[in-house]
Amino acid sequence: MTPRAALIPAAFLGALAAACATQPQPTEELTRARAVIQQADKTNAQRYAAADLQRAHDELNNAEKSSAEKKYDEARRYAESAEADADVATARASAGEAERAAHEVNQGNETLRDESERRAAGNASGVTPAPATPPPPEAVSPTSPNSGPN
Repeated sequence: MTPRAALIPAAFLGALAAACATQPQPTEELTRARAVIQQADKTNAQRYAAADLQRAHDELNNAEKSSAEKKYDEARRYAESAEADADVATARASAGEAERAAHEVNQGNETLRDESERRAAGNASGVTPAPATPPPPEAVSPTSPNSGPN
């Protein structure tokens, strides 16, 4: 093998190594993952999707560590996974809040229905519900402490 022929594979390997080393940092992916996780932290994700939120934080930490070690492909994958898990946590928090609100509305409706049935039962038996206003002044006896000037 001639010296010139030996240089071709070495040059190819050198170019390949340079191509791998010049891979761009996953700055955009890390920034996006941080923002989505911060948003999930502001919601009730910890209450409704603690495992998903914790996984997102762990993956973001792994992404930052991989990026610092210049393992940019690995960092990018971790950041994208962290973003997805934070999105899932936010969605579960929203669903949990909606379910809680629906439960409160149903309880309110049930209370109104019970009150309506009580009033209807009272009217059907001929019993008139007590008035919410105080009795007229002529109904107060003259010996009561409320009568006369003070």
